[in-house]
Amino acid sequence: MSASAPSPAAAPGGALPTLDVDRSDPDARAWLQEAVRKVQADANRTADTHLLRFPLPERWGIDLYLKDESTHPTGSLKHRLARSLFLYGLCNGWIRRGKPVIEASSGSTAVSEAYFADLIGVPFIAVMPRTTSSEKTRLIEFHGGTCHLVDDPRTVYEESARLAEETGGHYMDQFTYAERATDWRGNNNIAESIYTQLRLERFPEPAWIVATAGTGGTSATIARYVRYLQYDTRVCVADPENSCFFAGWESGDADVTVDRGSRIEGIGRPRMEPSFLPSAIDRMMKVPDAATVAAVRALERAIGRRAGGSTGTGLWSALKIVGEMVAEGRGGSVVTLICDPGDRYLDKYYSDDWLAGQGLDIGPYAAHLDVFLATGRWSC
Repeated sequence: MSASAPSPAAAPGGALPTLDVDRSDPDARAWLQEAVRKVQADANRTADTHLLRFPLPERWGIDLYLKDESTHPTGSLKHRLARSLFLYGLCNGWIRRGKPVIEASSGSTAVSEAYFADLIGVPFIAVMPRTTSSEKTRLIEFHGGTCHLVDDPRTVYEESARLAEETGGHYMDQFTYAERATDWRGNNNIAESIYTQLRLERFPEPAWIVATAGTGGTSATIARYVRYLQYDTRVCVADPENSCFFAGWESGDADVTVDRGSRIEGIGRPRMEPSFLPSAIDRMMKVPDAATVAAVRALERAIGRRAGGSTGTGLWSALKIVGEMVAEGRGGSVVTLICDPGDRYLDKYYSDDWLAGQGLDIGPYAAHLDVFLATGRWSC
């Protein structure tokens, strides 16, 4: 009750007083407004990314595009997600001046969130598996974040919640809020950007868009946007080994789990995450990890660019769809994503020693891709 509210005894005619508690804080509101302005200004500067073409034989009548999300300031698709999560947390009153933001991540989201935390001046703690690439750890620390490493990837959720409780900070929880924080109707989300950039192409409405799933937020955004704008585009999600998404989608079982972490950083999860929306997805593929690595190396040969493993998972699936279109004599376009740059993984997907240590033989998959790109025949 505020100091100016009347006491019950003073109320006329026995009427009860109006309870009045005013918690507005002008200083906190001014900080919030400036923080939101800074995050939105970043969007004005950096929201769009390039749409590259993967070279295919002209006679196929098919165009394959790669949405290059590695050109964001923090080098990955997760820059969009981190921006949305920060705006969501700020406008909900969850992110406060001087209090840390904590996130469970396999690395790329944490890099982007460290950037935005530094932008608005709050501490940031990334809870990540100890196997996360050293380059991602370096980038998080470069942006002022702290890395809290765990041995079991399945414990990142509980450890993040514990740290938030202990510090009075906010657990961002990308795996729950990714699909809620992004405006899937437009507002320059990734789907709207893709369709805008395809507008003058010969096949402006893609037959398929292929995404991969870490939180599931990207595939949810694209699928919702496609339905909202009444396009005929289908959405495919490519899943790596050691991930439960494919099994959960195929069976309809939301309780499916796996007992080990994905080797393809940034995608694949040990549990069905709340932001993954199976009902919005038309198709899924389970891609062998060796095929993923073969695909990112084929990408480098084709366009001179190195990309992270998740890009290879999506590219393998996109090329399989292209192969089906060739076999059926159908023209059209297919879109997939360059999720992050390969320089974060030189000691993994571009290291033959790492492949040998993991027992991965990419030879048969690389040979298959060579034959496919020369002949149009897909046999895997």
